[in-house]
Amino acid sequence: MILVWLIAILMAGGVLAWISGKVNRSLPRWIALGSVLAVFGLTLYLWLSNPAPVLGSAWLVQYNMPWIPQWGISFSLALDGLSLLLLLLTFFLGLLSVLISWREIQTKVAFFHLNLLWVLAGIAGVFLTMDLFLFYFFWEVMLIPMYFLIGIWGHENRRYAAAKFFLFTQASGLLMLLAILGLYFIHGNQTGLYTFSYFELLNTTLAPEAARLLMFGFLAAFLVKLPIVPFHSWLPDAHSQAPTAGSVILAGLLLKTGAYGLLRFVLPLFPTATVEFAPWAMLLGVIGILYGAMLAFSQTDLKRLVAYTSVSHMGFVILGVFAFNEWALQGVVMQMITHGLSTGALFIIAGFLYERLHTRDIRQMGGFWSTAPKMGFICLVFVMASLGLPGLGNFIAEFLTLVGSWQANNWLTVFATIGIVLATIYSLRIMQKIFLEEHKLKQALPDLNAREMLIAIPMVVLILWLGFYPQPFLDTAQPSIREQLQAYTGSAPEREQVAEVAGPETKTIEVVLGEKKPSPNIHISKTLNQ
Repeated sequence: MILVWLIAILMAGGVLAWISGKVNRSLPRWIALGSVLAVFGLTLYLWLSNPAPVLGSAWLVQYNMPWIPQWGISFSLALDGLSLLLLLLTFFLGLLSVLISWREIQTKVAFFHLNLLWVLAGIAGVFLTMDLFLFYFFWEVMLIPMYFLIGIWGHENRRYAAAKFFLFTQASGLLMLLAILGLYFIHGNQTGLYTFSYFELLNTTLAPEAARLLMFGFLAAFLVKLPIVPFHSWLPDAHSQAPTAGSVILAGLLLKTGAYGLLRFVLPLFPTATVEFAPWAMLLGVIGILYGAMLAFSQTDLKRLVAYTSVSHMGFVILGVFAFNEWALQGVVMQMITHGLSTGALFIIAGFLYERLHTRDIRQMGGFWSTAPKMGFICLVFVMASLGLPGLGNFIAEFLTLVGSWQANNWLTVFATIGIVLATIYSLRIMQKIFLEEHKLKQALPDLNAREMLIAIPMVVLILWLGFYPQPFLDTAQPSIREQLQAYTGSAPEREQVAEVAGPETKTIEVVLGEKKPSPNIHISKTLNQ
C-alpha cells in the first residue's frame, strides 16, 4: 500500500490545503510542506531500505487491485529502480517548489497549493502506474493543474502560454490514447483477454504497419512533452510566463515524463518499429541539441534562455534512448536527474532575481557578484553543471550518453558533442551578463537570505554528489535498464545475430542486438549440451 499512499497523501493534502485557506492564510503552505515531506520521507525510506526484487525481476514493490474488471482496467502500481529515482527527484523538487512559493505567491494561496500538490500526484502516478488506462488518467491529471499554475499565477502573457501548453500536450495525449486503445483491441483479438495491463500488453504480436502506427501515437505524446524540435515551441512560452515553482516543475519533472515514457513504453512495446525509427530519432535529438543551444545564446529574457537550454539537453535524452545500449540508457537516466537539478536551480535563481529586480532582461543586469556573492557562487555552480564541467553530475550524464551513442552512430555523436561546446558559450554568457559586467542598475542587489540558502545548498550538494560519486544512482537504475534491454532484444528475433562458438563439450549460442552494434556486454547467451 506504500505506493498508493505516495499518491493519496498528495491528493488529500491538496484538498486539505485548499479547504484550510478559509481558516488561515498561511496554513495551506504548512500543509503542502508537510504532505511533500511525508512522501519524500517514504520514498527515501524505500531507497535506503534496499527492498528485495519481486520474483527475481527488477520490480521492487507491486500493488494490484481490480478497478473496472469488465473492461480490463486495474489499479496497478509498481516500483523499480528507474521509477524510484524519478520519484526521489519529483518529491525533492516538489519540496523546493513549496519553499520557493512561500513569499512569491500572495494571491489565491490555498488554490495554488491544491494545484501544486495535484500536479506532483499526477507525475508520481505516471512514474508508478502499470495499467495503460490509468497511465493516461495520470497523464491528464498532471496537465490540468499545470494549466492553472501558469494561467493564474504566471506573468504578463500567462493566458496565451497556458493555452498553448494545454493545446500541445492535450492534442498529443489524445493521439497516445488512440494508440493505447489500438493496442488494447489488437491484444484482445489475439488472446481473447481485453486488458490495459502493461505486463500483458508486452506480449502482443504486432504487424509491422500496426506497430509503426501505434508507436507514433505514443511518440506524439512523449516527444511533445520532452520536447523535441520541431514540437518545442510551447516550452519557452510556458517557462517564461510560469511562476518560479511552475518553471521548476515543468523543467525538472514534466519533461522527464516524456523521457520515462520512451524508456518504459515505446522501447519494450514496439521493438522492431523503434529500430526502424532510431536513425531519424537520433537525428532529431542532434538537431535539438544544436538548435536549442543556438537559440539559448540569442535570448535576452533569462527564463527563455534557460528554457532553450532544456530543449538542447533533452536532445541528449532522445539520442541516448535510441542508441539501444546500457551505457547510453544509464546516461539518459543520469541526464534526467542532473538536468532536473541544474535547470531547476537556474530557474530558481531567475526567480530570485525577478523578485528583487522585477525584470528578466539580462541586458539590464550586471555586476551583481560584488553585492550578492552567495547568489553568484550558487549560479556559477549550476552554470558549470549546465556546460558539463567534470566533477558535476551533468558531465557523467553526457559522457555516458555520448559513449553509448558512439557505438550506434559515430557521425551523429560527433555533431552532438559540438552541442557541449555551444553549451559552454551560452552558459558563460549567463554569468557574464548577470554577475560580471559593469553595473547597469543603481539599486544594490540583496544577497540570498536564510530561506533561499536552505533551498540552494541541498541542490549544490546533490549535483556534486552526482558528479563525484554517481554509483548509488547507477546501481539503482541498472536492474531496470538491463531488464528493459533484455525484453527488448528478446522480442525482436528478426534483428538477432546468432554466432555459434563450438567447444569440446558445449556449444554457446550468443544473441546480440543487431545492426546498431551496442555495447558488447549486452547479450543473451544460452548454453546447450552438444
